[in-house]
Amino acid sequence: MKILSLIAALVLISPAAIGQTVEGRMVATDGDSLRIGEERIRLYGIDAPELDQTCLRPDGGVWRCGGWSQRQLREVIRGQDLRCEGRERDRYGRLVATCFAGGRDVAEEMVTRGAAFAYRRYAMDYVDAEKGAAIADRGLWAADVQSPAAFRAGKVAPSSPAPEGCEIKGNISASGRIYHMPGQADYNRTGINTAKGERWFCSEDAARAAGWRRARR
Repeated sequence: MKILSLIAALVLISPAAIGQTVEGRMVATDGDSLRIGEERIRLYGIDAPELDQTCLRPDGGVWRCGGWSQRQLREVIRGQDLRCEGRERDRYGRLVATCFAGGRDVAEEMVTRGAAFAYRRYAMDYVDAEKGAAIADRGLWAADVQSPAAFRAGKVAPSSPAPEGCEIKGNISASGRIYHMPGQADYNRTGINTAKGERWFCSEDAARAAGWRRARR
């Protein structure tokens, strides 16, 4: 049984995906994944909000940023045939690939528009494009956005315990250092991981002095 399990694992990480090319019309699943025919594809090197994820606009309004990111992917393609060059398969069986439409790198265009983030955990290819989008406040960078990875981790993230009397949550997200007050909309679902530099504050003055800004809702 151990041998069979090992063989199965090797099949999943087989280099057969490397160099595999898939071409055709695509259907956008969300902002960083798509389908060409029966092939499910995850865009290499980027991470976009989940389809049901919401963000907060500067005016305090709720923004369905996950759906917006999906629409941006459709706009980048604009009905063109896609050519995707495989790199590997992820644990869900999707082909992780760099895709091109009209000679343009689709993932790079998504990051440039501010419709997705550079997925630094796996690649650094699009960090420069992300910096440009952040400086210009394009797309997601003009809103309060929970990182897609944190959103996927669950509605209520595990949290480091708060010191007595210090209930303000200093969270670090794709939007920067944001603190949440008890009673605010995202307070209960925001976790604090002190190992990542997040922290609890005893007062708003302390949070602001440390470089955090208040969540808009």
